[in-house]
Amino acid sequence: MRITKRTNIAVRLLMYCAAHPERLVTKAEIAEVCNISENHLAQVINQLSQLNYLSTQRGRNGGMSLARSADEIRVGAVFRDVEGALPIAECFADADNTCPLTNACRLKLALKDAAEVFYASLDDITLDALICDNDPLLKILQPVACVR
Repeated sequence: MRITKRTNIAVRLLMYCAAHPERLVTKAEIAEVCNISENHLAQVINQLSQLNYLSTQRGRNGGMSLARSADEIRVGAVFRDVEGALPIAECFADADNTCPLTNACRLKLALKDAAEVFYASLDDITLDALICDNDPLLKILQPVACVR
């Protein structure tokens, strides 16, 4: 199974916010530290704020922070919410399914079961568990100092 770029960005963004709970973080600093384009990041920020994972504040002193505590955010829920109803394989798609085996193939059921197990295993992991006592990660997630 392969996650989308959007989900990968969402998890990096949430980890960055969780690593800085004491302040608002900016899109520019996340983009630089997490190696994400600001355009992609803006789309994910918008989606995560609509899904109530992020609180955003506009303006000169604006930025974002987690909308709820990191120990309340389940990674499985983030994956489900961001991935949405993305089909795992062609046979899961209603409109674009051209596979002639769909009606007789047992692989679809096996893939569905595997996806459920995948998400269930991620449901056991909180955002807090990803960053708590993870000093190497926290060191990486420090803002890059401005060069003047």
